[in-house]
Amino acid sequence: QVHVVESGGGLVQPGGSLRLSCAASGSRSGIDVMGWYRQVPGKERELVAHITRGGSTYYADSVKDRFTISRDNAKNTMYLQMNNLKPEDTAVYYCNLDSWDGGNWNKYWGQGTQVTVSS
Repeated sequence: QVHVVESGGGLVQPGGSLRLSCAASGSRSGIDVMGWYRQVPGKERELVAHITRGGSTYYADSVKDRFTISRDNAKNTMYLQMNNLKPEDTAVYYCNLDSWDGGNWNKYWGQGTQVTVSS
């Protein structure tokens, strides 16, 4: 069974920085994509960024040039460095792991971590 666990959320002032971490455990293939999503009450969960095992990345326009996604495959850990945070970045941030099992993509979610940007 695959599990993903986020950490690193909290309260930060506008313009500040936070780093989120996501640790994955459990047996899976070598083909996967890890990503960060966020959700605010009343809105759909949205993709913030994702990264392949090979290091290819994608960012939502709203976070380009402010957020950096990275991963350490040896540690099965993914990170999201968030700089120049804005109040509109306030949300619950979820770690996602999409793992290919040879026939299907299996999606795994963490429990979420709250990020609040406020003065």
